[in-house]
Amino acid sequence: MTASDDLAAVLALEQIDRNLYRGTIPSSASDRKALYGGQVAGQALMAAGLTVEPERLPHSLHGYFLRPGLTDRPVILHVDRDRDGRSFSARHVSAIQDGEVIFSMLASFHSTDAVSTLDAMPPSEVAPPDKCPPYAIDRLVEVREVTISEVVDGRQLFTDCVWTRAASPLPADSLTHACALTYLSDLGSGFGRMTGKVGNGGPSLDHAMWFHEPIRADEWVLLHMWPKKATSIRGLYDGTMRNESGRLGAVLAQENLLIHR
Repeated sequence: MTASDDLAAVLALEQIDRNLYRGTIPSSASDRKALYGGQVAGQALMAAGLTVEPERLPHSLHGYFLRPGLTDRPVILHVDRDRDGRSFSARHVSAIQDGEVIFSMLASFHSTDAVSTLDAMPPSEVAPPDKCPPYAIDRLVEVREVTISEVVDGRQLFTDCVWTRAASPLPADSLTHACALTYLSDLGSGFGRMTGKVGNGGPSLDHAMWFHEPIRADEWVLLHMWPKKATSIRGLYDGTMRNESGRLGAVLAQENLLIHR
């Protein structure tokens, strides 16, 4: 099994056959109990993107985390080419380990000039990256926390706002950067700062992203998340990903299990 400390290598899939790909595992995967969800989602989006025309870039994805990923074997990615229209392409990707689907994604691609006409969500006023403390996630990315992961009154709180970027340069193509943003989008939690009866962390259930203006994932990206609704033990949160100049690269929504820590 191939392992790597480079995000570009983790996203550069091996083609096994038509519509069938194999992903590289990060060297740091063995430090986790299960595969990092952003890795599986980023590789699934790359597999889908490799089956569409190069001028068509991802504009949205919707994924479901079905089983914990195994850290001692690669992910096999099978792509169904659902539709190729005049300006949109739709793909369904199944991420498979040990004969079982661990993640299922629908992704849509569109030919666009990505010129922004409206941004109704103003950028957040936060400290710049060089004023924020570093936090170790894995060797593939750099993270600087705007809100701090800390223990308060005996309870573990997590960050809900970080600056992050790939730890090494990425290829210039927009597909790789969209997949790298997907990798970064699963850091932290919109419920990370919650206290009281609402839990503040747990496994991801489903994940959605909408891509807007292209931004580079090997330059600082502000990932800002906030809670929206907690029902039973499920929590839904929203988020945005912007570059240092405030350009909106992606909007995300995720539902996860809420666990008291």
